[in-house]
Amino acid sequence: MAPHGAPWVLALALFPAAVAAVSWARGPPGTLWPGRGCSALGRCCPGRDPTCVAPAPPRCFCDQACSSARDCCADYARACPGPEVRLQKDARGMDQGAGASWGETERDAWRQVRHERVKSVVPGAAEMFTEGMSDGNGPNGHRKEVARGVQTVSCVVAEWSGWSRCAKPCQLSYRVRRRHVLREPRNGGAPCPHLEERAGCVEYRSPQGLECQQSLFPALITTGSYGEERRKRGVPKEQEVGGYCVQFRLGPIPGSCRQARAPHAQWMKYLTQGHTVCVRCEWPAQDARSPRCHGDGGGAGGNQLLLWQAAGHPRCRGSWERLGRLPHCSCPEVHSFVFI
Repeated sequence: MAPHGAPWVLALALFPAAVAAVSWARGPPGTLWPGRGCSALGRCCPGRDPTCVAPAPPRCFCDQACSSARDCCADYARACPGPEVRLQKDARGMDQGAGASWGETERDAWRQVRHERVKSVVPGAAEMFTEGMSDGNGPNGHRKEVARGVQTVSCVVAEWSGWSRCAKPCQLSYRVRRRHVLREPRNGGAPCPHLEERAGCVEYRSPQGLECQQSLFPALITTGSYGEERRKRGVPKEQEVGGYCVQFRLGPIPGSCRQARAPHAQWMKYLTQGHTVCVRCEWPAQDARSPRCHGDGGGAGGNQLLLWQAAGHPRCRGSWERLGRLPHCSCPEVHSFVFI
């Protein structure tokens, strides 16, 4: 025997099926009923317009903001394609039906649509959108778009100044050159490049013109064969016999001198602590105001350690003791060098 109330349970179970049958008779889920949607409404609206709603059911909208609100009618993309928004009647009652040419009312409405779009995507950039609609003017019937946004301005700088003197005389120091800004960047333009550059330098005389003590900076030396090549390039006759030789005893040699790989730097491998080396001072390494080479130790006191540095290899440097000055060098070839 069926339990009491079974007919009511059966009726409730059959009700959803009946509703579904009626719905499918009118159309599949997600489709509009006949005579509904933006096509039936007969207009598409710019921006957000709560009155631009299609007759229900189902309740849906045909304004531009429906895409973000996700309440567009199913035929919105077909009935309101892109910028060709078909306005029906504006507040002044002007007929702007489908197929009508673009007039000032449509242009003003579409400019407002674009204005709202830019404002929603890029806050603060509402003034940066461009204007210009198809009005039959210009090539291809389109007016050239004229940017109304803020123009970017890149930085502009002046030319470099000349190099300054060494910041400190009589020692390894630096010189400076500068340039100044002619126009500051604005509105995201290219930034200014660096305005100051520095380069190493040595000044052998003080600002008063006095010669610096030779022990304050290293003597720059290279292999003796460099002097022969220098003479081949042309030495004035009066300078051919104007040189002299200085003997030194080498101090500790850093390991970086033996790590040189370049062919012109192989002579550094023969530098050995305690060995006597000969360094020739010849033109054009001599000072223009005195017949001496910088770093020869002529002004140093007895037994004073002086500094040397291999030309072309800044890390190969050390100290040596000046033994004396000779008219001619008599050291082996591997221990013969020249001042540069």
